[in-house]
Amino acid sequence: MNLEQLLGDDADSLLNHTATAFPSERLTLPGPGVIHDVFRDSDRSPTVLRNLGTLYNTGRLAGTGYVSILPVDQGIEHSAAASFAKFPAYFDPAHLCDLAIAADCNAIATTLGGLGIVARRYVHRIPFIVKLNHNDFLNYPNTYDQVLFASVQQAADLGAVGVGATIYFGSEGADRQIVEVSRAFAEAHRLGMFTVLWCYLRNPAFKQGDIDYHVSADLTGQANHLGVTIEADIIKQKQPENNGGYNALAFGKTDPLVYSQLTTDHPIDLTRWQVVNCYAGRIPLINSGGESKGADDLAQAVRTAVINKRAGGSGLIVGRKAFQRPTADGAALIHAIQDVYLDDQVTVA
Repeated sequence: MNLEQLLGDDADSLLNHTATAFPSERLTLPGPGVIHDVFRDSDRSPTVLRNLGTLYNTGRLAGTGYVSILPVDQGIEHSAAASFAKFPAYFDPAHLCDLAIAADCNAIATTLGGLGIVARRYVHRIPFIVKLNHNDFLNYPNTYDQVLFASVQQAADLGAVGVGATIYFGSEGADRQIVEVSRAFAEAHRLGMFTVLWCYLRNPAFKQGDIDYHVSADLTGQANHLGVTIEADIIKQKQPENNGGYNALAFGKTDPLVYSQLTTDHPIDLTRWQVVNCYAGRIPLINSGGESKGADDLAQAVRTAVINKRAGGSGLIVGRKAFQRPTADGAALIHAIQDVYLDDQVTVA
């Protein structure tokens, strides 16, 4: 893989940037001892630690402290047709598990039904993460609310090592979602499973003209901070594209130092602010790979991985870019992402 060619005109800026706004020395960084170094001091049970160990020691990134996860909840969030029509074999969850295995992922994260229907065939071959809630996108007009589709006990019964959930921070239902997910995460920890939180923003006011503050570093950073507060063991977040959401919307509270000293407009520094808000890196940050746009998917995914790694993040969770193409091609794209995390020349900035 020619990393410089894939990064194009941004190669020098992304590969050689030195992050001085918030130096890496202040962070807990990913590494082979992540569970011992971070979670040994936590309230997580030995069973949770064992299951985290299963995650971190599976697949091509095993033993590195980085993770590569295949997520497939889009069949509910965007409709099954919108998700799988480009490669209809993936209507069958068995083929999704085959993709995760072919791509040497650390885990597959998908619905209760999708994992349950093939659990006995695959649970010993690829770690399962059950996504507990979803936005049911079959309402007219469209509504945006995360509701529970599955229980933590059901996830445990089918052999999952972890559970995942989404909170739409800033939405009308956010307070209820925080309570529901907090309770679910507490139960998951009692049953020995780790927790992954999709920390997304959702509010029409967060989009101001051409600027979408749903991907603002300061607002997504605060969402991350709320997520680790309810004991998410891994935070999933969209990579930031701008900053200053608090100031543009004139709400909440922030500090001028965030913008004058602690961040810059460099994408690595913006993503680092997300890491900072995950207890200064004690809780791993994984960024989402985004929707599939076709020919540029590989370059976009590699760019996202370079930014995440150099910012102090812990990996990517890539779905549509992988499962909207044949298995061999999807696996190759995920392997290219993993190559970034295996490349010693791509260092933390």
